[in-house]
Amino acid sequence: MIGTAVAIGIDHVWTQFSDGLGNVKTVHQDISMSIAKGEIAGLVGASGCGKTTLLREIIGLQVPSQGKIYLMGQTLGDYLKDSTKTAAQVCGVLFQRGALFSALDVFENVAFPLREIGINEERLIEHLVFMKLVTVGLNSHDAWLKPAELSGGMIKRVALARALILEPGLLLLDEPTAGLDPIASQDFVDLLAELHRQLHFTVVLVTHDLDVLRDLCTKVAVLADQKIIAFEPLPAILACGHPFVREFFHNPRAKRVFRNLRR
Repeated sequence: MIGTAVAIGIDHVWTQFSDGLGNVKTVHQDISMSIAKGEIAGLVGASGCGKTTLLREIIGLQVPSQGKIYLMGQTLGDYLKDSTKTAAQVCGVLFQRGALFSALDVFENVAFPLREIGINEERLIEHLVFMKLVTVGLNSHDAWLKPAELSGGMIKRVALARALILEPGLLLLDEPTAGLDPIASQDFVDLLAELHRQLHFTVVLVTHDLDVLRDLCTKVAVLADQKIIAFEPLPAILACGHPFVREFFHNPRAKRVFRNLRR
């Protein structure tokens, strides 16, 4: 049973793939964890360990081989049966590199989720889109630009506005600062932290960015050996003796980033 204080519940999830020749690859092995409402949870692990796959399973783009995933106490199947709210309205997603529609301008990219759920009142759409653009630090002139005309930081902000347009309680981000220079990356982290303070949504983000983990995340989940080996505040993660943790969190650069953290 998933409690009311839990935003995301992962219950004994296995993910396995077959190559069609009788060989089975296990990506996730009996993963269980609960992410509380209001948490900002970072997900880290080696490349290819299944972080993005787990993110895809949380948002319903992929089905686990075994186990269940709950969003705000309901499974994806529950949302399919519930005519009052869809999983898309509960969960906003910012994909790696933004994933904006290149043929649409900024306005239509942000408006897309509204149109998808059947909102067709243009004045309401205009009001909501411009309000979200302002919220993420963009202006009305930016609304008519195409994605090819945007900087990397602006692409992330537009993608964030689109992810938040339906006022979701959950926000999932895949490498949100990838491809940004240090200044744009810090600006994005500061923006997300401020929006979190204002809106109190729950965040799960996949990242390799040590500064994001330090400055933004309230807890960090470490995916290694096909399992979540730890899900704790960052100081407790640093004290973990697992080989991946030592390699990822205790290399020379990481030691500089985390030098002021203590358990």
